[in-house]
Amino acid sequence: MKKISLISLIVFIIDRITKILVSNTFTLNVRNKVIDKFFYITNCHNKGAAFSIFTGNILFLILITLIVIYLIYKTLKNKSNMSNITIISYGLLLGGIVGNLFDRIFYGYVIDFLDFIIFKFDFAVFNIADMAIVIGAFMLLVFEGSDKNANKSSSK
Repeated sequence: MKKISLISLIVFIIDRITKILVSNTFTLNVRNKVIDKFFYITNCHNKGAAFSIFTGNILFLILITLIVIYLIYKTLKNKSNMSNITIISYGLLLGGIVGNLFDRIFYGYVIDFLDFIIFKFDFAVFNIADMAIVIGAFMLLVFEGSDKNANKSSSK
């Protein structure tokens, strides 16, 4: 649990630093070119969740987030002998979740700024916490899922 907490703390700190830098450097809702037609920094405030769903329902989002953190804690409390991949996955996931929760509690919105256009598709603007959540969840699905399938196969 200590390793997960350390990874979560590192993700949270990186997320906070980047959000503070963007907030203090870039004008709100202005697209700033880094690599033309590919990568921009756009300081924007997301009052919802992913893709702005549940916009304006900040208390609902905070409550759901706290429930998710509790469920992850309960899951981790019962786990023993976790692989490094599992530790990293949960660390990324929790660090990202707490990073966005911090914004919702203290600002009423999440600070997003990473803005990509790939193959003419303009992706939703996101942040470091979002990246950590997606990567952590993906790693859990791929590696935890394959471990469970391997365990089922080997027990037959």
